[in-house]
Amino acid sequence: MAKKAFIGFALVLVVAVLFFKMAPAMLEKSMNIVVSQDFDEVPADAQQLHKSLLIGDLHADSLLWSRDLLSRSERGHVDLPRLQEGNVALQMFTTVTKSPSGQNYHSNSSDAPDNISRLAMVQLWPQAAWSDLSERALYQAEKLQYFIDESEGQLRWVRSQAELQAVLEARRQDPAVVGALLGTEGSHALSGDLANIERLYRAGFRMMSLQHFFDNKLGGSLHGTSKQGLTPFGREAVKRMFSASIMIDVAHSSEAVVKDVLAMSDRGLIVSHTGFRGHCESERNISDQLMQSIAAQGGVIGVGYWQDAVCGIDPKDVAEAIVYGVNLVGEDAVALGSDYDGSVATSFDTSKLSLLTAELLSQGLTEAQIRKVMGENMLRVLRARLD
Repeated sequence: MAKKAFIGFALVLVVAVLFFKMAPAMLEKSMNIVVSQDFDEVPADAQQLHKSLLIGDLHADSLLWSRDLLSRSERGHVDLPRLQEGNVALQMFTTVTKSPSGQNYHSNSSDAPDNISRLAMVQLWPQAAWSDLSERALYQAEKLQYFIDESEGQLRWVRSQAELQAVLEARRQDPAVVGALLGTEGSHALSGDLANIERLYRAGFRMMSLQHFFDNKLGGSLHGTSKQGLTPFGREAVKRMFSASIMIDVAHSSEAVVKDVLAMSDRGLIVSHTGFRGHCESERNISDQLMQSIAAQGGVIGVGYWQDAVCGIDPKDVAEAIVYGVNLVGEDAVALGSDYDGSVATSFDTSKLSLLTAELLSQGLTEAQIRKVMGENMLRVLRARLD
């Protein structure tokens, strides 16, 4: 009897080990998809231009997943080898801490069951991160610190002007060096406590978005139920973020929140991953008029690579959205905001960004405009906002 019990326990243990080892990979593979396509070879002039670009991406959720970002993976969109292959100089890693069950672009309840709670358990995150949203953000910051420490200088922090300059200088000697920045996907990562702004800042966070797919204590989401503007708590949070030189990201915020933040300061805002409503009629995108207001105050708008942002997933679709944005808000306000590893399907991962450079050339953008869109506009904002 004891032998049968032991065998039964052993089988349960084996099944559990296999589940926790295989389930996270299977889950991510089903959510962060690269749709296989045969693209034409990138022309020589586009390849040469691409190699000379300083490229930056304002939004990737890669830290959410149970994956070694120092090794080239067969799943997902971003890791260090693929960033190097794509000639990416600056990558903003954004931390997802809550995602509602039944997530959609129309209306999500703040009380909906949370997908990230289950993901944290399946991926064996520290127990504190199973329920505390600040701890989830901090754990992802710890993961980034680990990758930086283990990268032998290939992946480096960008938390200050000095660190930004150090990365740029290092890339002159070694183009494989990549600068890593850290941001939140929604300020529910504050867990309702303004003191956590400073706590997250100390952990390396330099960009904070205000909402995600649901209303929170700061105000309404573009995909929430209230569509309200900033709450008194939200106004105080924004003031403290500005005071701490934290860049504010209004991707996913309601239009009322965006207008409230614009009215509070003349500092440029970031829309880290989006499309343009006039180009792609989607509930994911705010109005063109509001995008023009963001640009008029020196903001920068990161164009995404997925269906609901740009009405397509090919490099040509992304390039068309970028060209539309340049014509709408000007060449100084458009940047890249892939939303890589954000549970989206694309047709190219970050190693294939030369495809986008080629499309921008073919659609008539000048070399100077392409340099701005691919990274110089992001760099300008970092130089203006980092301490």
